[in-house]
Amino acid sequence: MSVLGAVVVGLLIAQLALLVSTVYLHRCLSHRALRLSPWARGAGRFSTWMLTGMRPRQWVAVHRMHHAYADTARDPHSPIVLGYARVQFTNAGLYRKAARDPAVVARYARDIPVDRWDKLLFDRAYLGLGLGMGLLVLLLGWELAVVAAVVHTAYYLLANGAINAVGHRWGRRPFDNRATNNRWLAWVAVGEGLHNNHHAIPTSSRLSLAPGEVDPGWWCIRLMVFLGAASVRQVSTSPRLRSPV
Repeated sequence: MSVLGAVVVGLLIAQLALLVSTVYLHRCLSHRALRLSPWARGAGRFSTWMLTGMRPRQWVAVHRMHHAYADTARDPHSPIVLGYARVQFTNAGLYRKAARDPAVVARYARDIPVDRWDKLLFDRAYLGLGLGMGLLVLLLGWELAVVAAVVHTAYYLLANGAINAVGHRWGRRPFDNRATNNRWLAWVAVGEGLHNNHHAIPTSSRLSLAPGEVDPGWWCIRLMVFLGAASVRQVSTSPRLRSPV
């Protein structure tokens, strides 16, 4: 495989990580917008561990805190408060700062307690990331594996930063909240660029609500429902629109 091939592999892995994040961490765990079968939930948990090293209860807690205090001084990652550049490029650090506060996790993720699998495996990020890197080395060799890993990490972090930084600063606001819709970002971040829609209806499994909007995360959920691996709580409703800006 060439270096270009390794770059493509890194981009595909990043897309997979974003897909797992939006379906499992975001729509399923954080907002209970869908229910996953036991095997699908286990796959989401394992994939999160191997692809990102994140602890689901911490991700959920930080995200729920964001919704509770969106674009105020208590929002963990508001570009309105902290500035675009800080959120775009240091979003992971802002997340870790809030996630390390036991009071935040206890308050906002009380429904996701620590279990024996967390203690044994899933709270050990280095094991999951090490497993993922080991598989890349076996498949690509260490040099190309490093290329793929760097591309994956950069894309995943920058895309997540953009969801928060761009998605609360620039774009359309068809619904009455401070988040924004950016259709181009929805293409590169599996639907998460439709952030205004999401803040309007957090419990909807589908983020695309208007003609021309795309939500690849919803496409995946529809396939999972067809296969019997998921059931949705709410697809969408139509909250009162205001004049688009």
